[in-house]
Amino acid sequence: MKKLDVLAFGAHPDDTELGCSGTLAALSKQGKNVGVVDLTRGEMGSRGTPELRKIEAANAAKILGLAVRDNIGLPDSEISNTRDFQLPIIEKLRQYRPHIAIIPAPSDRHPDHGNATSLLVDAIFYSGLIKIETKDPNGNLQAPTGRLM
Repeated sequence: MKKLDVLAFGAHPDDTELGCSGTLAALSKQGKNVGVVDLTRGEMGSRGTPELRKIEAANAAKILGLAVRDNIGLPDSEISNTRDFQLPIIEKLRQYRPHIAIIPAPSDRHPDHGNATSLLVDAIFYSGLIKIETKDPNGNLQAPTGRLM
């Protein structure tokens, strides 16, 4: 497990690059452990393919100095605030245990972006609840997170 200082979430690959890449690069340059988790593979995007977006995300991770670049694989254009979609986010939060989470703005032209914000706000809260059980990649029970800023 790699503990992160900052974990940024985007609905699609390239969202964090467009929204906060300068901040992420600056934090990485300061020696902070910084990561990005994309919620979807961007399969509904009109420019590019999920395969191309994966390559672009890996290249961006190197340029930004990210310690982690991950993708949950939720269905693009179908993001909603359900427990089924919260659980993989909770698992990532418990895995990486960031001090700070950066999430999308609550209001945006793209429906996935606003829906992602609502989903992430609730998943961040629920990641601290002991009665919601999740397992790490090795099948071990995960501890709840502390308070995220």
